[in-house]
Amino acid sequence: MNHDDRDPSLIKAFEDLDFLKREELRPVRLMLELLKAEMLQREAGIRSTIVVFGSARINEPGQARAQLEEARRLRDQRPGNPASERAVAIAERMVANAVYYDMAREFARIVSASGQTDGRCDYVVTTGGGPGIMEAANRGANDAGAKTIGLNIVLPQEQQPNPFITHGLGFNFHYFAIRKMHFMLRAKALVAFPGGFGTIDELFEALT
Repeated sequence: MNHDDRDPSLIKAFEDLDFLKREELRPVRLMLELLKAEMLQREAGIRSTIVVFGSARINEPGQARAQLEEARRLRDQRPGNPASERAVAIAERMVANAVYYDMAREFARIVSASGQTDGRCDYVVTTGGGPGIMEAANRGANDAGAKTIGLNIVLPQEQQPNPFITHGLGFNFHYFAIRKMHFMLRAKALVAFPGGFGTIDELFEALT
């Protein structure tokens, strides 16, 4: 009797994605998420990190001002419309908060320029890898020509890696617990910029 090569039982276990995704294999997946990021950071020479937390919704100042101008234009087309007025108020707050984008970017540039000299990889800026404050911090490290890490999490909509993460140091996690563990493993300091529930969650887990 000839076995069909597509028979799942004939696929090697470590190549069988359906098998690896089974509930009973969760401990193996947790271990793999821990080891992959650990091994690749070690191979990249990462000795210590500075972790930056903050909102994914704080935009670069120029972008925030452009969004405010657009909100005001739409409001002027629909005077007295409550939704338009609310959109302008939100955009005004975003412009006020955009100062934190520049602060995070400059902080990360300074830290990276001082910590990654003479071939050392100390105080490597590490973020959640997404937009907003995370992007600003990765961008600041990139401005300094330094390595910078992004620890992304798989979410239905929000989270996409920003373009300033160093190639080979952007990681994509399924489990929040392992991602948070990697925030802490090499951290010499944690910096929290304004944010929402995600920032509060990360900050209080670090504190406890």
